[in-house]
Amino acid sequence: MSERLYLFTRFERFWHWAQAALIITLLFTGFGIRGVHGLVGFETAVRVHEAAAWLLIGLWVFAIFWHFTTGQWKHYIPTAERIGAMVRYYAHGIFVGAPHPYRITVERKHNPLQRLAYLGVKLVINPLVWVSGLLYLFWGSVRDSVPAWLGLEQVAGLHALGAFLMLAFLIIHVYLATAGHTPLAHIKAMVTGWEDVHDEGQVKHPPRAP
Repeated sequence: MSERLYLFTRFERFWHWAQAALIITLLFTGFGIRGVHGLVGFETAVRVHEAAAWLLIGLWVFAIFWHFTTGQWKHYIPTAERIGAMVRYYAHGIFVGAPHPYRITVERKHNPLQRLAYLGVKLVINPLVWVSGLLYLFWGSVRDSVPAWLGLEQVAGLHALGAFLMLAFLIIHVYLATAGHTPLAHIKAMVTGWEDVHDEGQVKHPPRAP
């Protein structure tokens, strides 16, 4: 048994894919700036990196405004309900084709672990990348105002740490996005806005490779 729910508005879908494109651009150019790859010239990488950063900051500011004015921020409130079941599912059940223990609704779009992960991105990773990036960009103007222990090298290190945390989240997010009742179900929902929600107690998911 299943029902079709309209879960993601046009803005949510735009925000999701625009943010993904900008983050991937920032990661690619950032690694280029640090010499990890030579697929793009240094000056070009710097220009594209700065442009993408400003666009992402603007998108984040607007998204924060949207979340609070529409009440969508409530979807990120942490909850301990069924969190143990979710941990067991992701640690073992997903690899043996067990039923998904959480059924999404319009009022509860994200399972307990998703809520914690997304909240961590919004409260830890995003601010770390944002603040360290702005400090690095405007270091010449702000270095006399920051604590003595915080030098440009530390700022660059914090920015790189934020980038690696974002990369780790991106990889895990893409992997788990294929953990629906079909590998493309969740991805399709983020394109169309509609998700077919099945009775997870009856639907077994395809086993995942360990």
